[in-house]
Amino acid sequence: MSKIKNAFSNGKAFIPFITCGDPDLETTEAVVRAAIENGADLIELGIPFSDPTAEGPVIQEANIRALRGGVNTKKIFDLVRKLRKDITVPIVFMTYANVVFSYGAESFISVCHDIGIDGLVIPDIPYEEKEEFLPICRKFGVDLISFIAPTSENRIAKIAKEAEGFLYVVSSLGVTGTRSEITTDLASIMKIIRENTNIPCAIGFGISTPEQAKEMSELSDGAIVGSAIIKLLEKYGKDAPSYVGEYIKKMKAAIR
Repeated sequence: MSKIKNAFSNGKAFIPFITCGDPDLETTEAVVRAAIENGADLIELGIPFSDPTAEGPVIQEANIRALRGGVNTKKIFDLVRKLRKDITVPIVFMTYANVVFSYGAESFISVCHDIGIDGLVIPDIPYEEKEEFLPICRKFGVDLISFIAPTSENRIAKIAKEAEGFLYVVSSLGVTGTRSEITTDLASIMKIIRENTNIPCAIGFGISTPEQAKEMSELSDGAIVGSAIIKLLEKYGKDAPSYVGEYIKKMKAAIR
């Protein structure tokens, strides 16, 4: 049984996104621990891929750095096994369909279950094609996380009704990255979601400041932040964990 709902049981959830292996897996482990110590409620771990279509330049570069460093899926599984020795907060993987297919979907998802991964976020699998993964995810008790984007329009209710774990609400058109302003009419999207599901919703894409996190969490059940954290990793490298911890502490305080 997925533990994802636990992330939303103590008020608004803060969800950091971390690319595994940027700059190395030891730093990834330290960043995850710093994130949890400073209030992260759920961890989204990115498995690097050579063509991450949903990502802006910041996370694309993190993927390239990680892959150049020799990170692969098996090493990331080993990292999660290590984390799970003492970490209980929900963890989800964010990756691309090709990563899962190349490992073998059944094998990949069964390992996810064995090592304590609670959900999968696969942004290049559209709602209409989720049946390729959904039965396997259900077999192994791993939630397949659905996206709702500004372009979902007349599909919002349908996606919401069938959602599992939590709903990933995309704040803006385009790829991931920090934005100075989020102008999407998210209130209207959230109204339709609330009418069709009780599953928690977290808003991601473009959130980087405490003010934005507060605004997005007032509309939803939590905020997802990636690029702003990856920028800290790019800037500070192996010294990044303490800086990421400080940043998360501020963001979590803003949404409390």
